[in-house]
Amino acid sequence: MPLALSHMGILLGTFVIIWAGVTAAFGLYLQARCARYLDRGSASFSAVSKITYPNAAVVFDAAIALKCFGVGISYLIIIGDLMPGVVRGFNERAGDIDFLVDRHFWVTAFMLIVIPLSFLRRLDSLKYTSVIALISIGYLVILVLAHFINGDTMQDRGRIRVVGWGGIIPTLSSFPVIVFAYTCHQNMFAILNEINNNSHFRTTSMVVASNGSACSIYILVAITGYLSFGNNVADNIVGMCKSQAPPACSAPKSNLRTTEADAPSIASTIGKTAIVILVMFSYPLQVHPCRASVDAVLKWRPTRLTQSTSPTSSPTRAIPLLNSNQAASSGGSDYMGETKFAAITTIIIVLSYVVAMTVTSLSTVLAYVGSTGSTAISFILPGLFYYKISAPDSPHHQRLMKEDDSECGEGDGEDDGLLGGSGFKSNDWRRKILRRLSLALAFYGLAVMIVCLITNTFFIVSH
Repeated sequence: MPLALSHMGILLGTFVIIWAGVTAAFGLYLQARCARYLDRGSASFSAVSKITYPNAAVVFDAAIALKCFGVGISYLIIIGDLMPGVVRGFNERAGDIDFLVDRHFWVTAFMLIVIPLSFLRRLDSLKYTSVIALISIGYLVILVLAHFINGDTMQDRGRIRVVGWGGIIPTLSSFPVIVFAYTCHQNMFAILNEINNNSHFRTTSMVVASNGSACSIYILVAITGYLSFGNNVADNIVGMCKSQAPPACSAPKSNLRTTEADAPSIASTIGKTAIVILVMFSYPLQVHPCRASVDAVLKWRPTRLTQSTSPTSSPTRAIPLLNSNQAASSGGSDYMGETKFAAITTIIIVLSYVVAMTVTSLSTVLAYVGSTGSTAISFILPGLFYYKISAPDSPHHQRLMKEDDSECGEGDGEDDGLLGGSGFKSNDWRRKILRRLSLALAFYGLAVMIVCLITNTFFIVSH
């Protein structure tokens, strides 16, 4: 984020961070709206695709699976790249022991930790590891703030851009970094399935709180980090911390990687450790949606249009969630059997491990996967799904509206201002605006995809 501000300037960079947060939050909000058209606990990209674009569902699920698989591999590569430097930071003589500075050893070692976590069915089971990951993020934020408050980087600080920018090319190169920083949409449906209270107010509050807090942290780190180093800031601000005067930092050299001559400080080493912990516990969060998408691809069969637009019953949204045993006994079509669950999970883990062990950089591939997969998950699919499913002539929408009208008629009148009486016209107007905004989000996602693809191609050719 600080590097993005060095390209865009503080004013434009802050606006882009806020804009990216708002658009990402709107995508999450549309996913929550789409989940209302499905049975409680059955929401997924595949399930929504079956009632909107059934014959394209396999393409959507394949894109999601590929994106999550690629991101999971990148996490393993990051672990392998950082851990040798971490052990050197804690003990300078660690380099004398070959396996301690071997990336293959560390990838293998950390796989022993993430494998059991990857076999958990529910995201709720990862709440404690997620807390540890949040603590790691908190340390990284404190590290950046500490250098800003101490002012120990002023002597090497570059020029500060407040209103001006560094040009169109540097700005476009940083734009995808900001946009994809909010990508969490692959797990939104799973969260909606597991959350105890999935009411409109609760899910909206969750989206606003999560994206709002993320946006605040991004702005805080971006501004303080940029004011600490100016235009001399590097892409990895933690890696700029050296051992010259704890906790002192130095301006980046032409080669931004830390060398043995510039040993990192303890604070920097702990920061890198925090990054390792963060990506380690984020790996299972990518396996979860990847597994679900692969299962949906394997189940996919061509569907006739008449079969996908003929609902026979109202969605059940008030029943309690089923646990895994109850789901199995109910014979739901979306339930994954134990053998299939274990097989798909094992294949994902083994393939990601093999790729991470044999490839040291997937930057080019991941750049294109992120440009297509992340924009589709965050903007294009939520926008298109809601626009299609909420059409006035959609049988799914008509069925949901009848149910809402019935619930409103049986209520105690406390929602009359919104859904009852004179509120009907206002509600119709709001639904029309929401549908138009959802379509606009899909086109925005397409524009972001084009910009990212062009930017990636330009930098690949130029380098």
